[in-house]
Amino acid sequence: MHSIRDSKLKTLNCDAVVFDFDGTLAKLNIDFSMMRNSVMELLLSYGVHMDGLRSLFVLEMIEEGKVILDKNQPAKGEEFFRRACNLIRDIEIEGARRGELIKGIKEMLFELKARRVKIGIATRNCSEAVMEVFPDISSFCHTVVTRESTRSVKPHPEHLLTVLRNLGVKAGTSAMVGDHPMDIRIGKEAGTLTVGVLTGYSGADALAEAGADLIIKSAADIIHHLP
Repeated sequence: MHSIRDSKLKTLNCDAVVFDFDGTLAKLNIDFSMMRNSVMELLLSYGVHMDGLRSLFVLEMIEEGKVILDKNQPAKGEEFFRRACNLIRDIEIEGARRGELIKGIKEMLFELKARRVKIGIATRNCSEAVMEVFPDISSFCHTVVTRESTRSVKPHPEHLLTVLRNLGVKAGTSAMVGDHPMDIRIGKEAGTLTVGVLTGYSGADALAEAGADLIIKSAADIIHHLP
């Protein structure tokens, strides 16, 4: 098992850190199973068969559903897309109302800023859910890119690259931190260092298999791995 002690990298030599949000900085308590089932039920109500769609992440399921409807029922594509986006937004916000920041996160972000490390967020969450849990996030982070703020969301590397451009930094001097193999893979594709955390979706094995350069218990521990 790939433990924290035997991670390939001990020190992060970087001038910017980009964080995932849910599972990395906060616990949003989103019922993703209910979200997926609700979107699938909505698709079925429009006569869209789920063949080939069930394996997709929910945002990609919505996008593909719109493509199918635009082709077969042009008048229904935009209607479905709007209803689906509102549906998942409401589920996210409801989960966020029961959510909280992970212990030590604000202190860690404050310390990063004190060390003049630039801080960014790349999240598939909607902005309202992020603000529900972390209303003063702009005081701690230099840029927050939610799904509304980028044309291509994770797992597309453009999401991370948008954050890096906003920060005015290069990928090679930055680190991507997240709880999902997706976060590790987009960091690899974009050219950043990658850090897996064990506070959310994945265990150490899955993060190691994705290629994480460093695995830590919590994002709050990252300050112990900076020069």
